[in-house]
Amino acid sequence: MPSFETVTVSVEDHIATVRLNRPEKLNAMNLAMWNDIRSAFQHIDATPGIRVAILEGEGKAFTAGIDLQMMMGLGPQIRDDCDGRTRENLRRVILDLQDTLTSLERCRKPVLAAVHGACVGGGIDLICCADMRYCSADAWFTIKEIDIGMTADVGTLQRLPKLIGDGMARELAYTARKVDAAEAKEIRLVNRVYDTPEALRAGVRAIAAEIAAKAPLAIRGVKEMITYARDHSVADGLNYNATWNAAMLMSADLQAAMMAGMSKTTPVFKD
Repeated sequence: MPSFETVTVSVEDHIATVRLNRPEKLNAMNLAMWNDIRSAFQHIDATPGIRVAILEGEGKAFTAGIDLQMMMGLGPQIRDDCDGRTRENLRRVILDLQDTLTSLERCRKPVLAAVHGACVGGGIDLICCADMRYCSADAWFTIKEIDIGMTADVGTLQRLPKLIGDGMARELAYTARKVDAAEAKEIRLVNRVYDTPEALRAGVRAIAAEIAAKAPLAIRGVKEMITYARDHSVADGLNYNATWNAAMLMSADLQAAMMAGMSKTTPVFKD
């Protein structure tokens, strides 16, 4: 297991739990955390024994969003005598941050976000990359970037409209208003709301366990197909699906599932 500075990663029963771990800063996302998130999900993707991942936060909140100290420190990092090169450097930083969050989508294993307390700014960008989102009743969400005079730039404006619809995404991005847990479920930002953070963790883990018990290669295929379909036409998606199954269908997973079905036993799948 790689070591991380700002997140913890534990694995049990094929389930990886990635926990943002700067509770004294409400899990504000500093540069180390951005790097740790990407490294953690690269590790999850590359580890056959991990079949599903849960993303959650330590302490009172899921995350307060991007660490403002990190933003204030960007100047020296990108500065160049040439104004054009300074701006090119900033563009590269933004693209790298975008890539960090896209690592959740690139990860072949499903990622379940479990949100309690505040989920602010960059936290919205982060959870929009997860396969599913769940929250506790104390959770609240806000696209905060407009209140500090900037356009959100690491994924919310691209992914959120496809989750909750264009009009609602625009309203939240233009106003930065808070969305509580009940409204988050109503607008389909989250799948379910649990009464407490403890119930949230137990409930999400139960869903993760159910996923982990399914055929791993087929689960990875489902994630690949749904993510691809989001950004392509129906015809393109069907064509890719046919190509995928032509390559992956005749697998040990298929044989194990069919044999278990006939014998009415629980299938055991290869990682």
